[in-house]
Amino acid sequence: MTEMPSTLSIDAARALLLHAQGIEPGPSRLATRQSVLASIRRMGQLQIDTISVVNRSPYLVLFSRSGPFETVWLEELLARGKIFEAWSHEASFLPIEDYPTAAARFAESKPWRNRYRAFLETHRERADELIELIRTNGPVRSADFEREQPKSTGWWSERKHEKLVLESLFAGGTVMIVARENFQRVYGLREMVLPAWEDHHADTLDDADDAMVAKSIEALGVATNRWIADYYRMPVARATAALKRQLERGTVVETQIEELGRAFVHASNVALARKANRGRLTPQRTVLLSPFDPVVWHRLRASELFGFDYLIECYTPAEKRVYGYFTLPILHRGQLVGRLDPKAHRANGIFEVRNLHLEPWFEPDSRFIDELAETLAGFAMWHGTPEVRITRTTPADIQESLQPHVQRCSNEGGAHVSSPV
Repeated sequence: MTEMPSTLSIDAARALLLHAQGIEPGPSRLATRQSVLASIRRMGQLQIDTISVVNRSPYLVLFSRSGPFETVWLEELLARGKIFEAWSHEASFLPIEDYPTAAARFAESKPWRNRYRAFLETHRERADELIELIRTNGPVRSADFEREQPKSTGWWSERKHEKLVLESLFAGGTVMIVARENFQRVYGLREMVLPAWEDHHADTLDDADDAMVAKSIEALGVATNRWIADYYRMPVARATAALKRQLERGTVVETQIEELGRAFVHASNVALARKANRGRLTPQRTVLLSPFDPVVWHRLRASELFGFDYLIECYTPAEKRVYGYFTLPILHRGQLVGRLDPKAHRANGIFEVRNLHLEPWFEPDSRFIDELAETLAGFAMWHGTPEVRITRTTPADIQESLQPHVQRCSNEGGAHVSSPV
């Protein structure tokens, strides 16, 4: 094996992360279903979120790696059994070959899993009825059932009874999500997706931990001890034990990141790490990231590696928001240089940038303006909202310089930009 550098610079660690994640060097050809699947396999998981002020998060993550693609492909991959849904980092799509690892986690003792188990035990009769209904009539949606009780307060109590039963069965692996219709879950029995599956095919928990730790380090390019457990939301003690086993086997190797200390690289990425350290993986792209992109979903890593303090504010009361409801981090040539708050007005064909805020330390130059303009124009076109309206920027003079450049890029793509009305 190629010798691992003893130390990586911060810049090299960033470059390694972005290449391992598939953001760099960017797509070299038009996206296909297979390239979308390859992106999910490379990341190991694709977090699901339903907020859609622009496109939903899974689509944004894939766009930043594959370029323009047909969003229906994701649902088709699910329906064809190429990917599956499970609780992982959060609710996520994962490659179907990783199901044995996910299945090992069904028996984990976690408060939310224990809550579902207790609910299922209390409502076992209704659960058995739903299982038989699906086996007889086929997959079901929560919407197929009437709400028998009025809504009450609290997240748990507001959920429909059958929805809770189905989710409990899903958390335990009895049912799987066999499709999505308008992004709503369709529940089927596991035997419908994996007819030959038997529970003894699941990994042991130690094997699952080994697989998740190895994949975390591979997907992140380089990872400190504190970043590894977060990727699959593992208990720190189990992640630490699995890391020790991977080091002993040579699956991962140890290095250092300047200023951050001890870190780890997967054996498959050692050659890439050497290139990064020699400055041969210099990031070139300007892209907009989803708030739930693996690059930024761990606030500690975003802060330590990029100096970027990021918090999605959709869960923050409106009067306390600083940057906006659903801000997208701006990744420019290996640095997180700002964020923008977008809104896709599809009925009117308008893509609104409600607020664009650059980091105080960043000094934008003409190259940045050109590259961000091209990124915005392409992003808006993919959303089917070709008219771009830039409402506010910080610093304020960015709006004046950015707008004509977006105008030019949009016109070249058959779109146009306009001032706010």
